[in-house]
Amino acid sequence: MSTNRKYIVVLGDGMADEPIPELGGETPLEYANTPNMDRIARDGMCGMMRTVPAGFEPGSDIANLSILGYDPGRYYTGRGPLEAASMGLALGETDFAYRCNLVTIRDGIMADFSAGHIPSTEGKRLLSDLQSAAQNSVSFHPGISYRNLMIVKGGLGSETTPPHDIVGQEIAPFLPKGRDSEVLLHYIGKSALLFANHSVNRERIAAGLSPATHIWPWSGGRAPSLPSFEEKYGKRGGIISAVDLLSGIARYAGMDVIRVPGATGYLDTDYQAKARFAISAMDRLDFLYLHVEAPDEAGHLGSTEEKVLAIERVDGMVGTIMDSFEGVIAVLPDHPTPIRIKTHTGDPVPFAVLGKGKDSCERFFEKEAQKGGYGTINATDFLSLLFS
Repeated sequence: MSTNRKYIVVLGDGMADEPIPELGGETPLEYANTPNMDRIARDGMCGMMRTVPAGFEPGSDIANLSILGYDPGRYYTGRGPLEAASMGLALGETDFAYRCNLVTIRDGIMADFSAGHIPSTEGKRLLSDLQSAAQNSVSFHPGISYRNLMIVKGGLGSETTPPHDIVGQEIAPFLPKGRDSEVLLHYIGKSALLFANHSVNRERIAAGLSPATHIWPWSGGRAPSLPSFEEKYGKRGGIISAVDLLSGIARYAGMDVIRVPGATGYLDTDYQAKARFAISAMDRLDFLYLHVEAPDEAGHLGSTEEKVLAIERVDGMVGTIMDSFEGVIAVLPDHPTPIRIKTHTGDPVPFAVLGKGKDSCERFFEKEAQKGGYGTINATDFLSLLFS
């Protein structure tokens, strides 16, 4: 392995998509104005990557673990414990941590998986009151916006469904099942009663915003054990992300967690601040994983316009990095989040690498990358390939 080169991977969450009629049959990545990602493809090499191994649900947890080289079959226990690590919560041996969304359910239908992207300050007020009504065996921990955590002491696990997978559908078939279902259902019901006339929701309704009507626990697990990134690759690594999931992976892998003011995990994130912090971090790091959530959020919203705009802003961020960084740079999504279905799929995604050779690709998008020199690879092999 090279010992002196430096590497930045830019991960545009959910950037990949399907051809969209309103874009003339092009995907958002193909339609968007992306001169910087296109330059990486044109002057570098492209390929396709399988980020979701067979048997796993397509999600950012599975995909990002795979891209970083951690086989989900060996290391994945659930999304909840990864987010717990990001929040600085040390899980006990018998603790089961669940991701806990604040959601909007109307007439038994999942209307909004994010309660209108409720601000963190408002979510904290709701979770604080729910915690006051909770038993000692259950605790709630506010995170960023709608993304929170529920910890069940002595938990045994439950079959759950991500709320973003069932927007517009009846929730009844997707309620928790299995060993922890009784406690999870109890608190879903308790949250509905507590939130029904809560001051936060009165204020949101008065402002024409979606109320947070319930909690929705999902993807629980116990604390995993990951070998350190430096031990695995011989490189000091770091992650920039506004999403607790990625920061949690970083903590378990012994990577630096770099917090960026103005990074929101949403469409309004400060892309250029992320670029500046990335450039600065490379003074002390060998490898940086720069994650941007915005394209995925646009996909979940079903907004073609917002997705194209998010991709173009990611490209502007890439351009700022390329102006100051002389090492190897790669760009890719973690999974597709097609506008048509508003949720993730496990289809292979395009990737491009500048600084490791050149092929015949001219632009960066799904169909073009299929003819790239790397062919189709498994995500768990990506960093070994990059560092070779």
